[in-house]
Amino acid sequence: MSTLAPTMQGFFTERMLTQRRASPNTVASYRDTFRLLLGFAQQRTGKTPSRLALEDLDAVLIGAFLDHLEVERHNSVRTRNNRLAAVHSLFAYAALHHPEHAALIQRVLAIPAKRTQRQLVSFLTRDEVDALLAAPDRDTWIGRRDHALLLVAVQTGLRVTELTTLTCTDVHLGTGAHVRCHGKGRKERITPLTTQACGVLRIWLAELHGGPHDPLFPSRRRGPLSRDAVALLVAKHAGTAASRRPSLAAKTVSPHVLRHTCAMSLLAVGVDISVIALWLGHEGIETTQIYLHADLATKERALARTAPANTKPGRYRAPDSLLAFLEAL
Repeated sequence: MSTLAPTMQGFFTERMLTQRRASPNTVASYRDTFRLLLGFAQQRTGKTPSRLALEDLDAVLIGAFLDHLEVERHNSVRTRNNRLAAVHSLFAYAALHHPEHAALIQRVLAIPAKRTQRQLVSFLTRDEVDALLAAPDRDTWIGRRDHALLLVAVQTGLRVTELTTLTCTDVHLGTGAHVRCHGKGRKERITPLTTQACGVLRIWLAELHGGPHDPLFPSRRRGPLSRDAVALLVAKHAGTAASRRPSLAAKTVSPHVLRHTCAMSLLAVGVDISVIALWLGHEGIETTQIYLHADLATKERALARTAPANTKPGRYRAPDSLLAFLEAL
């Protein structure tokens, strides 16, 4: 066994689990990165993963691996950067235990992350939300579960993992109704529920007859839903809702889009951006500012405030239909 294997084992057991107490999702993400990297290195060097040495994973091979992710596996730049972050973390750990490979390690750590384009967030309008909530067939058990899940998702803005790990005891429907979840970074938070959500959840819990620690939204086998299962059911009901609201056909509706929809709904009624950050469980307000960029109404209100004196506020509109057509070209 080479020096790479014990270094990687120590990285997970000592650094990730003991020192950093990394979450299961982070550990799984790093694990998948190194499984891909070791498989790629085996193809390039002909060595089995347990026989690979640290010097086999030089900057040239790591660079080729990153290109492989984008070109052959069709991963996005964000995914490529996440994989690189895991590699950097391993090599930073290796620098403390193998100073004899300092030059090789520094060359790997010098590989930069790629810059990415930040697109405007996608979200649903009020009419599209109503169409989506009406899509599940509430004459069936699955339909009633899906309706309750979609309603909670769009009104609380929980992440998909937070939704799937909710248990019956996490729901409080008395005074100050709310759901309690353990979010990203092991942060616990509570999110208030609307009267509509309380009514639906009260009926759903009465039908579910679940124990305190049973999943709030179980699968057919009464186990917790997976992330992929939630994504599939959201996409399925969005396809059904598109027949009633055609604008949905032009959008890719995912669980995270429902989270964006919750944030945009709060912003539209004047909730402060710092409160929205707390509501969504963001680490800092910088992450929440993406919703300000996506909110055209806020920008138009700002434009109206900057209108010169003795002028009518608002954006320019062509006075003639033919001029409007020409300017739209």
